[in-house]
Amino acid sequence: MSDKKVSRPCHHCKSRSASVPADTTTIHYEKFWLYRHCSSVQQRHQQAQKAGQLFSGLLAMNVVFLGSAFISSMIFNRVAITLADVWILLSILKVLCLFWIIYYLMGTSRQPHAVLYRDSHAGAIWVRGSVLLFGSCSILLNVFQIGYSTILVHCKSKVEILFPVIGILFICTQAYFLWHHSKDCIQVQHNFTRCGLMVTIATNLLVWLLAVTNDTLHMEIESQLREVEQRFSGKAPSSHPHWCNETALCTCPNTTICKVFQKGYILLYPFNTEYCLVCCSVLYVMWKNVGRRISHHHNLDTRPKFKLQGVVFGPVLGTSAVIIGACVFMMYQIQASSLDPSQQVLVIYYSYYIVLLPLMSVGAVIGTIIHALEKKELDTVQNPTRSLDVVLLMGAALGQICMSYFSIVALMASNPRDLLNSLALAYSVLIILQNITQNVFVIDGLHRRHTPPAKEEDTKEEQNREAYSQRRVSVLELGQEIRKASLSYIHTYSHLSWKRRVLREISFFLVLSNIILWIIPTFGSHPLFENGMERSFYGYSTWFVIVNFGLPLAVFYRMHSVGGLLEVYVTA
Repeated sequence: MSDKKVSRPCHHCKSRSASVPADTTTIHYEKFWLYRHCSSVQQRHQQAQKAGQLFSGLLAMNVVFLGSAFISSMIFNRVAITLADVWILLSILKVLCLFWIIYYLMGTSRQPHAVLYRDSHAGAIWVRGSVLLFGSCSILLNVFQIGYSTILVHCKSKVEILFPVIGILFICTQAYFLWHHSKDCIQVQHNFTRCGLMVTIATNLLVWLLAVTNDTLHMEIESQLREVEQRFSGKAPSSHPHWCNETALCTCPNTTICKVFQKGYILLYPFNTEYCLVCCSVLYVMWKNVGRRISHHHNLDTRPKFKLQGVVFGPVLGTSAVIIGACVFMMYQIQASSLDPSQQVLVIYYSYYIVLLPLMSVGAVIGTIIHALEKKELDTVQNPTRSLDVVLLMGAALGQICMSYFSIVALMASNPRDLLNSLALAYSVLIILQNITQNVFVIDGLHRRHTPPAKEEDTKEEQNREAYSQRRVSVLELGQEIRKASLSYIHTYSHLSWKRRVLREISFFLVLSNIILWIIPTFGSHPLFENGMERSFYGYSTWFVIVNFGLPLAVFYRMHSVGGLLEVYVTA
């Protein structure tokens, strides 16, 4: 496989032009030996593009299967394949990805006419911000792991120190790469770039899979959750896992620094899984954009900007939900760490969700009905970012829905008439309904074509802003300016159609609600595990894998929903 250009490129063209269409003399067509007999260059290019995607996809599939085999062997046969063996494999993959990313940064992207187009829909600021946020937390997680392993160096292998060091280098390089190049539509070295992107995606997936099934961390968390369970129930659990005695020889000494490393390691652990999932989504869009040529009209299409106008009730209800949720979260954390906690905090926790989730579901249903009543045309233009958003919303929702169905079966088979179990049952049912209704609302809104505002209104607003900036406001004029701004806000709000107004109110309320529902489980509130009913029904190992698989997806779903809802808000 090789890449071929039609003729000599024009050296006066800029390599990163996103607004001017590329000249045909600078287009690098792909070529594949199986399709050398195609009648036209365009047809040969399309067939070669599909072949390159197929080959790179098969490469990633084999890497994922190899890593999954290692991780599965570690779970079922700890003697033949150890955790250190899995770390060595992942370290090799991370080093290969590091070399490719450095080559892309220093070589591929700097070639003439390498990046003729940039996808304006890819690499949204909230996505790249999430990469930096979760990447920073993952770096801190690896620092804690290095410190923890250094303290216990007498019973830890040197691989446990080397693996986090390589992880820090990988996270920093990948975060820089995604921040600066997530919008690239690379036009040279198509197949090599596709393979590099796919191997990087496979590596992130394997790191995520190991985080889900790593029993070493499960032992650490179980020892703390047993303490919480004893405080809630007032009695010790009937049995302990068989590995408790094995890990007693390598426990954290009674020192402050070791406890800080251990607590921080466990607290930051979910951020690493989120980082892997976000990176996979961004890398997949880059993979789809390899060799993609964007039309001149598509490049000039202006994206709507976020403006906090035309909404009143949505921010009020959403802010109330955030404040109440923060209070419930703090009460939950304080009670869980106190010496004499009560189950009342779980009742308050579930009650908060039981009140909030129906409001979110009703709002999503109303928004979907308004979408059906509108006469907006559907946007049928090919958009890899939007297609991925839909897939991620549907796929990430499966994590929360899966946990809820497992919880429903356990609660129905145990004692559903108990107050706490009844609340947990209602919580699980409402979670399923809320996920489904919100997905329908967001996906329908993402496919609605945006109607740009009138140019006259934009011109007037720009003139008002310029006049305001050129005028020095005195103390006496400040009250008049505030009054004018308030009147302008009310004028804008009253001139919106009732359909757009309701859509904005609903979208903003759902944005704030999803933010608080993202914060609560991310920072340590996990009643599905700490309740104990499902764990005693399915057994520790089974239920912990279910929660550790579904919880990162549920957190990722809330975060990704915020981006989708903001898109619906600005296009309403």
